[in-house]
Parts: sequence; structure tokens; C-alpha cells
Amino acid sequence: MKLSARTAAPIAALVVAGLTATACAPQTSDNSSSGKDEKTGTLRVWLFQEVNNAPKQKVVDGAVATFKKAHKDTKVTIEYIPVETRAQRIKAAFNDPKSAPDVIEYGNTDTAGYVKDGGLADITKEFTDWSESKDTDPTARQSVTVDGKIYGAPYFVGVRALYYRTDVLKELGLEVPKTQAELAETARKIHAARPDLYGLAVGGAYTYGAMPFIWSQGGELAEGKGGSYAATIDSADAQKGIKAYTSLFGDTNCPAAKCAGMGGNDTVTAFASGKAGMAIGGDFSHAAIEAGKVKGKYAVVPLPGLTSGSVAPAFAGGNNIGVLKSTSHRTLAIDLMEQLASKKTQGELFDAMGFLPTYTDVREEVAAKEPFVAPFVKTLAAGTKFVPASPAWAQIDASLVLPTMFQEIVSGKKDVAAASKDAAKKMNDAFSSAG
Repeated sequence: MKLSARTAAPIAALVVAGLTATACAPQTSDNSSSGKDEKTGTLRVWLFQEVNNAPKQKVVDGAVATFKKAHKDTKVTIEYIPVETRAQRIKAAFNDPKSAPDVIEYGNTDTAGYVKDGGLADITKEFTDWSESKDTDPTARQSVTVDGKIYGAPYFVGVRALYYRTDVLKELGLEVPKTQAELAETARKIHAARPDLYGLAVGGAYTYGAMPFIWSQGGELAEGKGGSYAATIDSADAQKGIKAYTSLFGDTNCPAAKCAGMGGNDTVTAFASGKAGMAIGGDFSHAAIEAGKVKGKYAVVPLPGLTSGSVAPAFAGGNNIGVLKSTSHRTLAIDLMEQLASKKTQGELFDAMGFLPTYTDVREEVAAKEPFVAPFVKTLAAGTKFVPASPAWAQIDASLVLPTMFQEIVSGKKDVAAASKDAAKKMNDAFSSAG
């Protein structure tokens, strides 16, 4: 699939973190830096290109057709931009309004950075007045919010849960783990009985697979402080979670020599190819696993928390749709954004691509239609977390601060306290430089 929130650091995490433009944005007014709000003309839209783009394009074309029925004198051009060149393209768009699109798709971890760069329009009033927005789940709404103002509409959301081999657990007489302690114990038992398998595939570069362990212990990445953020990755609770995750590396489960460098895609690939008894994968991993060797021999449950029956908080990844501040068609652009992010379109995107809707009611509908979605919907309902809403997050993510911390611990170069303290310093440097 693609991107941002859906992939693990260091590829660019979820999200797409690491894209934020650093150049100065053009001067802006309250509504539009163009000073215009034309009611006819051509709207330009940039969306991300998928590995298989045809299903997405069909859904988008339908949404655009509906929009054009209501705006007969308006044309819409859609360009699907390659994920690999998105950073340069978006940076250039912020600096050159004449060639910039009116509407863009962007990774939800990029919101704060794009707002700081002056690229996204504040659409708080229009979003609040939009009747469908009341059913947006709180974490998705948080992903378009900076300092209390709203800068886009959530487009889809993605979370991770625990994939496990039903045949392996049955063969070894093991129960599905109900707590994180049981998860670690089950992983060790699988690897001991089947040395050819990782018990639980984990990755030193799998930031979004590690976060639930930190959050389960009550740890946080950072906390708001004086209008900015201060790192808390080295707090006592966060250190407990880091220790729990890094303890899964080693000869009893996932050897450090092989697993320290693995990212999220690597762990899912290991599971899909039959090399792991369990893995932490997303709803967006389903198609790849179905296409692998374990088809028909696996199931999914929410990643367990500390106590039986609890669910570990998951990172809420995904993408948003926003309007550029430089648009000269503000009203039309917001109308088109709402059409592209509507309940109808999100339901169709799920059918076409498997993207989880950001509306709670639509998500319940798709879960009833597709059983594989249920564990992910339950995970979302249990409460998800998000990264700090700071433009510094892109720098932190692109600099591999957290993967470096995990890898230093796993390799034995540093203990948890020293590695987390170093990571906190790097994060605070980034928060300070971001302002």
C-alpha cells in the first residue's frame, strides 16, 4: 500500500512523516493568500498514487462527478503524485501558489508541519458546520487539528493488531495471548518448539509496532509544554514499555542480528511468508497476508494490554484531505474536499482499497460487512493515540530517533535508561528548533 501512517519508520512512518516543507511560505491573509474566492474555474487536486491505483481512481472519479453536478461551471483535474517525490512537490507548491493545487492528500503526521509552513487553510468553521463531521472519531479529528484550529478532513485511518498463526498455536497447544506478559511467553514457546519461526516478529525500526507497549505502561512520547512539547520518552513509565518491547529481541524469540533492522513491512512480510508465529500488522496489511503462504491459517485479535481483556493503545495512522491556503477557489475547494472525504466516498474506498473510514458509524457498517475488520474496529474503539502535533515530529521521525534508541538497546550498546535519555535530548532539540 503506501505510506505515512501506514508504514513503519524509517520508511517515513505513517503516516509520511518527514515530508514537511522547510521553505518560507508565501504571505497569507485571513482566508486565502490569493485574496480571491472564485466560484468558477478549474480546481487542481493532488492525491497519492497507490501501488494499484485503478480502484482508488474509480472511487475518486465518482466523487468528482457528484461534485461537478452541483458546480457545472467548474472543472476538476486530478493528479496522482508518486509517494517518492511528494516532499519536493509539496514544498514547491507552498512556494509557488500559481502552480500549486487547490486540494491535497497528505499524511496525518504532517499536519502541524504544513500548518507551520503556511501551506494549509484554516477551515475550522466550514468543518464544524459540515453535518457529517460530527461522526468523525476523536483521534482522526485530532490529526487535522493544530492549536485548536482545523486544517483538513480525515480521509482514512489505519491501526495495527495482532496477527497469529492458528495452525501453529493449535499444533503446540497454546492459547491466544490475552496480556502482554502472555504474548511474550507465547512468543518464546513458539520459537523454542519451532526454531525456524520467530515467535513474534518484531523490528528495531518498527516505531509504530513499539508504541503500544510504551502507551500500555502509561508512558508518552512527549507532553505539551509552554506552547511546545517536551520529550517524556525517558520517563519511568515509558522506560517500562521500552524494556517490554526490547525484551522481545534475542535468541529466545527474534534474534537481534536479524530483527534489529527490521521495519513494519519486514515483520509483516516475515509473517505472510510463513516465518513467524505472530506479528503486529495493520488492517492495511490484510491483502498482503492473504496473498502469502499463511492464507487460511491465521487470525487477528487486538494487541493485548497489560490486563486480560484490555487492548493496547494503537497509533492511529492514516491520511487527510486539505485545502491549500493559496487557493483562489476556497469555497469550491472546501466543497470538493468534503465530497472526497464524505461518508459515501470513504465507504467506497473501503470496498475498493480496504481503507478504514474515519467515521464511527461508517466503520461499524464495514465491520459488519467484512469480518476481518472487526479486531481493528475494536482497537479503534478502545482508544488510540497520536504523535505530538508538532512540526518537529517530521524531523524526529526522519532522523530515526526512536529506531536508533531501540537498536542501541537491542544491540547492547546502551541500557534503556541511557538510550531513552539520549532520545529525549534529540527530541527536545527538534522541538526547540521547531518553535
